[in-house]
Amino acid sequence: MANRSDPMAQEVHGTNPQRIVEKILRMKVYATQYWKEYCFGLTAETLVDRAIEIDHVGGTYGGIRKPTKFMCLLLKMLQIQPDLEIIVEFIKNEEYKYVRALGALYLRCVGRPPEVYKYLEPLYVDYSKLRVRTFEGWTITHVDEFVDELLTEDYSCDIALPHLPKRWHLEQQNLLGPRTNNADGLDDDDDDDASSASSEHSAKKPERGRLVMKRSGRSESPRRDRKKKKADADAPPPAGDGGDLDIEATNALRAKLGLKPLRP
Repeated sequence: MANRSDPMAQEVHGTNPQRIVEKILRMKVYATQYWKEYCFGLTAETLVDRAIEIDHVGGTYGGIRKPTKFMCLLLKMLQIQPDLEIIVEFIKNEEYKYVRALGALYLRCVGRPPEVYKYLEPLYVDYSKLRVRTFEGWTITHVDEFVDELLTEDYSCDIALPHLPKRWHLEQQNLLGPRTNNADGLDDDDDDDASSASSEHSAKKPERGRLVMKRSGRSESPRRDRKKKKADADAPPPAGDGGDLDIEATNALRAKLGLKPLRP
């Protein structure tokens, strides 16, 4: 039968590899036109041609939860069980991001825990965008987020993922080495950039101070000129021919106010 697993396929997690996908979802995949027309007779070599055509990830979509092409190819991979070397090439493929995502999900379903961490953790530095098709519509995610979901969650693409032990537990059993930073040297570069930025900032401070003082001097000079003009206008005129008239006018004003007159 076309829907049976390869006779040479080995059991995964103690069961048939196809049973990792729930039965109701498997039946839906078997009934799709894409499975009957494009997935029939695929081998490990010809599977790549179909994987390159994928333009989204996801499990099911629409109101009737129709399986995606991504899920159909995943089930086909579980059926024919390609070699680990082929899956590793899928994961290391940098040109086709959906092929990489398909290989990552397949390895998460059938791989051993040390192999899963070994080949999926390097994908944390891949920030390529991925289109996700769900029953609610289209969303956008990234490769690193998709990989983090595979390593930390128990459910992805509408299928239940096999149990994955924590990384520290495998390290205690010496099954996995300590995690290495795939972005070595970035911390030093950040420190150098921060120090250079601080030095540039400190070097620019005096210039900014002089600029502020210069601007403040421009803004205050008109005020000082106005105050000086006002003070000159309010100041009494110099003593001269009209000095007596000013004294008489002042005495007249003081008399109205009931004050003593000034002496000439």
